[in-house]
Amino acid sequence: MRDAILDFVEAVSKPGPNFVPEAERIAVFDNDGTLWCEQPVQVQVQFSQDQVERMAKANPALRDRQPYKAFLERDVPTIHALGKKGVFEVAFAVHSGMTVDDFGHSAADWLARAKHPKFGRNFTELVYQPQLELMDYLRANGFQTWIVSGGGADFIRAFAEDRYGVPPSQVIGSTVRTQVQENGRSLDLFKLAQLDSFDDREVKVENIGLHIGRRPIFAFGNSDGDLAMLRYTLSGSGRRLALLLHHDDDVREVAYDRNFRLSPLAEALDHADAYGVRVVSMAKDWDAVFPMEDAGHLQAAGGQKASETRK
Repeated sequence: MRDAILDFVEAVSKPGPNFVPEAERIAVFDNDGTLWCEQPVQVQVQFSQDQVERMAKANPALRDRQPYKAFLERDVPTIHALGKKGVFEVAFAVHSGMTVDDFGHSAADWLARAKHPKFGRNFTELVYQPQLELMDYLRANGFQTWIVSGGGADFIRAFAEDRYGVPPSQVIGSTVRTQVQENGRSLDLFKLAQLDSFDDREVKVENIGLHIGRRPIFAFGNSDGDLAMLRYTLSGSGRRLALLLHHDDDVREVAYDRNFRLSPLAEALDHADAYGVRVVSMAKDWDAVFPMEDAGHLQAAGGQKASETRK
């Protein structure tokens, strides 16, 4: 897979029949399960569980009401039964009434101290090392790297620039309705409890058109929720590459696909060949999974490590 990536990047960035101007070198990445660990539930869901606990201290009756009861008890099967959209609707609702700025600070503070229940490391340490290097390599070759995720845009913006090198302006995610309110002598943007855009499946394509205005030439996802984005990328003219990460490594991470109810990988895996999507095996294609592992790195052309190409 490394050679396929290097060949593609060289083809579109060097003079020749497949050359693509830098302004059109758009790469889009899903976040949960593509750039960092999403098991046993997406990180933002775990963040919301802590927020529900805070709410339950003020209103103990929440402990007996679903879906809050499931969040409080870390009842993963019941949470999964809500479906991805239902889970994120709860996650978004518990933050209503906060300003966007306050939410960002709250998310950043939580990420600085919260630990993954299995790996015992900060969630931001459980980003995927090969993806960090890939994004560095793409940017070193004139690509814009965008995140297009079903997770909340404001949550991802709280850490994406520091961890991925992706600025807030290049993060597309699910959103809630907001309202501008006067706060003393200033104006602030407040979150409401109403879902605005759930950035999953075909909505990802719609939001790429709305926010980027160009069809990507490179896309990377890991679930059926990303399939429309991958197919949209491949549907354009010229050289294109769409990759699908298969979590088949139960030693270094978690092996799962169609059984993950919140974000299954079934249709995309079954029809990847027919659609021209290339499957990346975490177990076979990645020498490392998380940072600080003693493993090899994706090599850029000429033998330079991709991680050394950041400018």
